[in-house]
Amino acid sequence: MAKKIELLGSTGSIGTQTLEIVRMHQERFEVSVLAAGENVGLLEKQINEFKPKIAIIGSKEDCDRLKANITTSTRILYGFEGIKEAIYDGEADLVINALVGSRGLGPTCQAIEAGKNIALANKESLVSGGQLVMSLADKHNVTIIPVDSEHSAIFQCLQGEKSLALKKIILTASGGPFRKMTKSQIEEMGVKEALKHPNWSMGSKITIDSATMMNKGLEIIEAVWLFNIALENIEVVVHPQSIIHSMVEFHDTSVIAQLGLPDMKVPIQFALSYPNRLPNNLASLSLTDICTLTFEKTDEDRFPCLRLAKEAQKIGKTMPCVLTKANDMLVEAFLNEKIGFYGLSDSIERLMHKHNPCEYHSLDDLLEVEAWVESTLCF
Repeated sequence: MAKKIELLGSTGSIGTQTLEIVRMHQERFEVSVLAAGENVGLLEKQINEFKPKIAIIGSKEDCDRLKANITTSTRILYGFEGIKEAIYDGEADLVINALVGSRGLGPTCQAIEAGKNIALANKESLVSGGQLVMSLADKHNVTIIPVDSEHSAIFQCLQGEKSLALKKIILTASGGPFRKMTKSQIEEMGVKEALKHPNWSMGSKITIDSATMMNKGLEIIEAVWLFNIALENIEVVVHPQSIIHSMVEFHDTSVIAQLGLPDMKVPIQFALSYPNRLPNNLASLSLTDICTLTFEKTDEDRFPCLRLAKEAQKIGKTMPCVLTKANDMLVEAFLNEKIGFYGLSDSIERLMHKHNPCEYHSLDDLLEVEAWVESTLCF
């Protein structure tokens, strides 16, 4: 029988690529829920093509528009309450959380409480609330399958291995568009330059995170929770070719790497089909065409967001939640040209100094922290 999936963030970069995989394997997957934010036109096309039982859009106005235009029997809901209702009412085998930023945390927790396995592309869920998310997953016997290329690589490298054998995780980073620039040169860069990622095609938020290297900082924290490993046992190396997606080192000093061309459809398909692998029509890696793989050390002076993420995880408690929410807001401000490139890291650091970290026990506790960030952050 076809695996039923609920796709949250269907009109974004990960969402649209997920649906490309579904088109390749229509006999394997059935879309039961689609959820989007503001792109009502694309969601309408997706509804008419995939005919889900439920679809969710951000606002009531767009909800009414969809109801008037769709040609299927799909039930149309709106907002986060609509997502919550779809998660609890839906019959999916797998929830793909491809929502952008800190707003993905609530749906992740709700999907776990509903007992549904999750293909997680929303790294902020684990950064903001890793302790809560992993404890809920353990309580409800839910499997979290990473979709990020780096964490998918680690997940694949660890298949069949005993967790106690793991010594170190090596996360690879492309270095982004400013890898070869000095700090003074980077300081002059604007939105247009920051959105020119050298290897990957991604949404604007994650592309900016790559330029600041906050993306790699968030991935470090995500790896701590996903793979139950200490922060000091995670290393980041810059790998400009983006062919090795990450590596693991075991206690016997053996290192296993996962390689492939930079195409997000590969880790997406693996998450959808896990524990099986499916063929596809994507391009294969040719090592003789690549010829050279190089590695460089990271530079936390030019890319201070990487340092701030590590500091937030060391402090723990609610500090990573502050980091995540602040970064969401500041990336949006940068995209709207309200702050400069280093305004991102400077503002996050000031806010972290203001915050008094505390223990959290529920989603509501974390939502209160996010509200504090919204009321405190100035730019």
